[in-house]
Amino acid sequence: MKKLIILALAVLIIAPAVFANGGGDNDSSGSYMNWNLGADPKTLDPGLNGASDGGDVGNNTHEGLVREQAGKVIPGMAEKWETSADGKTVTFHIRKDAKWSDGSALTANDFVYSWKRAMDPATASEYSWIWEYTNVVGAQKAAEGEGSVDDAGIRAVDDYTFEVSLINPTDYFVSLMSFYHFMPVKQSSVEAGADGAWAKDPALAVSNGPFYLTSYTIGDGLTLTKNPYYWAAKNVKIDVINVKFIDDQSTAYTAYKAGEFDFLNDVPPAEVPRLVAENPEYYIFPLLGTYYYNFNMDLDMWKDVRVRQALTMAIDREQITEVLANGNVPAAGFVPPGFVDNKGKDFFETAGTYGISTDDGSVDEAKALLAEAGYPDGAGFPKFTLLYNTSEGHKKVAEMVQEMWKTNLGIECTLENQEWAVFQDTRTAGDFELARGGWITDFLDPMGLLAIFVTGNSYNDPNYSNADYDALMAKANATIGKDHYDALYAAQTILMTELPMIPVYHYTDSYLSSPQVKNWTRSQLGALDFSKASIKR
Repeated sequence: MKKLIILALAVLIIAPAVFANGGGDNDSSGSYMNWNLGADPKTLDPGLNGASDGGDVGNNTHEGLVREQAGKVIPGMAEKWETSADGKTVTFHIRKDAKWSDGSALTANDFVYSWKRAMDPATASEYSWIWEYTNVVGAQKAAEGEGSVDDAGIRAVDDYTFEVSLINPTDYFVSLMSFYHFMPVKQSSVEAGADGAWAKDPALAVSNGPFYLTSYTIGDGLTLTKNPYYWAAKNVKIDVINVKFIDDQSTAYTAYKAGEFDFLNDVPPAEVPRLVAENPEYYIFPLLGTYYYNFNMDLDMWKDVRVRQALTMAIDREQITEVLANGNVPAAGFVPPGFVDNKGKDFFETAGTYGISTDDGSVDEAKALLAEAGYPDGAGFPKFTLLYNTSEGHKKVAEMVQEMWKTNLGIECTLENQEWAVFQDTRTAGDFELARGGWITDFLDPMGLLAIFVTGNSYNDPNYSNADYDALMAKANATIGKDHYDALYAAQTILMTELPMIPVYHYTDSYLSSPQVKNWTRSQLGALDFSKASIKR
């Protein structure tokens, strides 16, 4: 474990320096870039999206009040902002040259509309839960249908002044504004295409970012074209980005080697060790997220916590991360490395492992727990299905876990994969026994991860509910400093005692980028940004 933590810290230190080697500036007039996104996004509507693929596209077609690049919050649609002395009012000053991609003016009123729409229960956004953690006055009640969106603490003072009232001072509020859920959408476009359909229709998909959508073919790909009305259009060097939806990593990698792609979001797991050792085109970044498996807590087979503990402890996480060879960190808790608490200490290291060995040191205890639950050596335990979305990487991890459970506990499971959009719906509907999960924080605080297990959260796929956990998360949301982090540590202790999910590893981000592509960047939360990228062929 210590060896892998040191490796992760090395990645944290080295990645920015490696990334800088991709710098440089090229005149790329008339240029194009070919990018394999992977899966076909479920939606491109910023207010409805809940996945990283849609987020990667959205970060290039839309822009919020601010942008976050490599951990630094920079002006976006707001050229500046200020916070009141009591920390409860944040005022954003919208650029006077802000426009939509159709050339019409973008004003503070567009943010008022977009935010009210996103929090309105009628919109049915999967991300409506996040309004609680914005601490915007009245937003949580509006999102939960217990108040009017018109009572939310947001207003357009004038066309270029957007004012937000907060319940409590919130240290991460401005950085959260870079997240796609808070990006503006044009009312006329939204109303012309119901249920987010407008965002995939080039005739309706008006946006405000460095690029805009000019074609979309379901299951095949899309095209992004430079937005001439973007306020920083002079910095956008690429004219066209051709995006493909190839979710078979080997197929995409073969195409990259043949020169058909300039940028890949993912590579075959078998290629990773060689790429890490030999290929300067391969980039690895730390990512504030966790890969895990969800128990369906509504099923009788998972009611006994000893069963959940046994399956959790029988996994050799170090073996999994060594096979993946991508700098991932074995996970014995849910919060990954990278969050600094009120004492300046890493939350991950301070929290510890909760008695969960990251190698195979917990197997004997796992066997004992399973026997206590009435299933000695797995005898009599029902066979179940582990569901994951189509990906060579997910398949590899699932096969390893499947074998560990069979060898260490005598428990057998079958594996099933589904296409990404179908998988999301299946998991949300609770139509699974055990299902892959992955979560990357949306803001720079451990709450961004732990909040998804609050009762009723849209992404609480296990359907977990614990009143004490909910109370601690509410306390964390209403406090800062020591009280805030004490509540978060206590909440994670409950989560890791009850184990509605199995943490496997903490993510890293990796990409293959042609040396011809320069100046691309990403946010610390993992969103790709081609707003200043260039390419020379």
